[in-house]
Amino acid sequence: MSESHADDGAWIRRFHPSPDAGVRLVCFPHAGGSASFFHALSRDLAPGVDVLAVQYPGRQDRRGEPNVTDMTELADRAAEALLPVLAASEDPHGHTPFAFFGHSMGSTLAYEVARRLQSSGHRPAALIVSGRRAPQRVVDDGLHELSDDDIVADIMALDGTDTPVFGDPEVLGLVLPSIRADYRAAETYRHTPGPPLDCPIHAMTGFADPRVPVGELHHWAACTESRFTLEVFSGGHFYLTEHHADVARTLAERLLPAPVTV
Repeated sequence: MSESHADDGAWIRRFHPSPDAGVRLVCFPHAGGSASFFHALSRDLAPGVDVLAVQYPGRQDRRGEPNVTDMTELADRAAEALLPVLAASEDPHGHTPFAFFGHSMGSTLAYEVARRLQSSGHRPAALIVSGRRAPQRVVDDGLHELSDDDIVADIMALDGTDTPVFGDPEVLGLVLPSIRADYRAAETYRHTPGPPLDCPIHAMTGFADPRVPVGELHHWAACTESRFTLEVFSGGHFYLTEHHADVARTLAERLLPAPVTV
């Protein structure tokens, strides 16, 4: 599989291929999100970090595929797609220099995929989670059962999607099924006890996130036998958009031996 490909199969996007990078960062979008959410992050971390963004079924160029409404199925399929790409990057000593980064629902998915890969002998270097309760603390707020209008109002309150999208009925009709499907997958997810990860978990969140109180992020520490860190930014659920440069710098510091200029 060529490192220069921007698309490693249906599931993976590479916007700024960096085959000589010291580490790969696999990014998992939030509910209703797509791989393109990480385009700017990919640009700013290259060439030190090779960023791979996961594209879920049912959106953008995959909108012809059925949405996945079950987190277990989503994790199984994402892990299956990622394994050959990440395994191909292993050096002769068996170390796989890759890490996972998920925002909101993507944090839960990243964690579940990390569990699957660790069990198959492919240990992540780190799991970085953002704006999401720890898996054993997930609650069902019933958002996936709301009316279309109420789902739109909820997302606008979070400022997670460009407002003009919701003024175009045709575009709205295309994106709402994916949003509802992701909400269902995120809210009906139930954590299955098992071995903790043996890589560090780094958590990030916005201080004023209406979804997840800062204190909830500390529970991620129970998901690893390694170290845990937490960094809190100003802002709400999508603080990482407002503080893009600081988030990129923080990720570089977590992933690379020395900070890079971003």
